[in-house]
Amino acid sequence: MRPVLIENARLIDPEGDRVFAASVLMEKGVIAEIAEGDGPAPEGLRDRAPAEARIDANGRFLAPGIVDIGVKVCEPGERHKESYKTAGAAAAAGGVTTMVTRPDTDPVIDTPEALEFIRRRAQEAAPVRVLPMAALTKGRAGSEMTEIGFLMDAGAVAFTDCDRVIRDTRVLGRAMTYARSLGALVIGHPQEPGLSAGAAATSGKFASLRGLPAVSPMAERMGLDRDIALIEMTGVRYHADQITTARALPALERAKANGFDVTAGTSMHHLTLNELDVADYRTFFKVKPPLRAEEDRQAVIEAVRSGLIDVISSMHTPQDEESKRLPFEEAASGAVGLETLLPVLLRLYHSGDLDLPTLFRALSLNPSRRLALETGRMARGAPADLMLFDADKPLILDRFKLRSKSKNTPFDNARLQGRVLATFVGGKQVFAA
Repeated sequence: MRPVLIENARLIDPEGDRVFAASVLMEKGVIAEIAEGDGPAPEGLRDRAPAEARIDANGRFLAPGIVDIGVKVCEPGERHKESYKTAGAAAAAGGVTTMVTRPDTDPVIDTPEALEFIRRRAQEAAPVRVLPMAALTKGRAGSEMTEIGFLMDAGAVAFTDCDRVIRDTRVLGRAMTYARSLGALVIGHPQEPGLSAGAAATSGKFASLRGLPAVSPMAERMGLDRDIALIEMTGVRYHADQITTARALPALERAKANGFDVTAGTSMHHLTLNELDVADYRTFFKVKPPLRAEEDRQAVIEAVRSGLIDVISSMHTPQDEESKRLPFEEAASGAVGLETLLPVLLRLYHSGDLDLPTLFRALSLNPSRRLALETGRMARGAPADLMLFDADKPLILDRFKLRSKSKNTPFDNARLQGRVLATFVGGKQVFAA
């Protein structure tokens, strides 16, 4: 693989909490050199890359590639919704260099054989890195734990039953105890399952006016409180996939202050949309958990800014037209997000809510650290998983131009700013605008 030199870029360093002008040389799959300063790279650096492998960034941003935890790829079973080929293409176009995939497929990824199939398919079809998660219980049924040790040997990076919350606390406690003995990471979906069953909106005046079945924000707090109690009992490594309400934040803060091995994420949708965006039953805005009040959205943004919430994910969930073109209560939950993740989150940068180092800590550095990966850093010797983007490029999103098979995005026809220009995985360019 030939060296690649990116000159005249503005580097986003989430580890050092700064943005600075520099040139970067990628060689043998890693960042070989970083030369600070505006304009062309020093001659010694330019001599190490052929002329055709030099890229002038023209002052645009160069950042670590996104590590997206919680991507659903619908192989096996529902390839008509998404395949590794289409998800990989969408990820590369969105600056996502690592997809951490969910096990809530059909059939469920709950055996080493199923996991091995996924790994092979991903390696064959996707141009980006794919790290699979496995189910915590067999069939995600919540009654019998999976063979966690064998699944880790087969390559599982974490264990989760996704949005199917384990109701039996004894089963969850045993699974957490066993995961703790192996050093496995458990990812939970903090919701009280009885209260949240069948909910399509967050309780309040808006849901009442629309006549939608709703769930109280307290369901998230109650689910998180139970999980934290089990974490205290077992000592397991734990990550909450989506914290979306202000009421859950004090519990998360106490868990971290008590020294528990806990991290938390949130989704792009809960950072940029609120319950009113559902408007007149627009099912592309139906996600899980449901969109929250504006006060919750602001509280979650502040939690990302302060570092209380560690990770931002797309929670990419493809659904076909037939499952979305239904009455709001009956429509499937979820939205695609691999390709829209960056321009949507840049809304928070342009509005002054989050600066770029903070944004990329949550998108790249923190998820890498949680999964014990070397990615997410802008440093010499780090993997050359990088994205070059123009933060100011305006666009009107056309969902039919998305590379995902499914087009269920709530941002169709939205006016956004930000475009990925190039994506590199291990120093190899996998996307060019």
